[in-house]
Amino acid sequence: MGGSRDWIRRAACGGLDADVFYPVASGPDAYGEAELVCRDCPVRAMCLEYALDNDERYGMWGGMDPEERRRLKRLDMRRRRMRAYRRGNGVI
Repeated sequence: MGGSRDWIRRAACGGLDADVFYPVASGPDAYGEAELVCRDCPVRAMCLEYALDNDERYGMWGGMDPEERRRLKRLDMRRRRMRAYRRGNGVI
């Protein structure tokens, strides 16, 4: 993504209260409002990429809450390990 964050100006969340994306409450509906905002955001993929690249551990980024991003990162790590193993360059 480089260093540019110009995509932020086009984000659907611009101008909204940060509490929507960083809720104090927990539970299955904690990020409900944020999910609705992110669903049709034109820069959702760039936002998620930014969060993953910068190890954002809190809040809704790219339509994914912290736990969803952790699962995605674990899945990506498993895939990388399997590719390395198949090439003979690594051990699982």
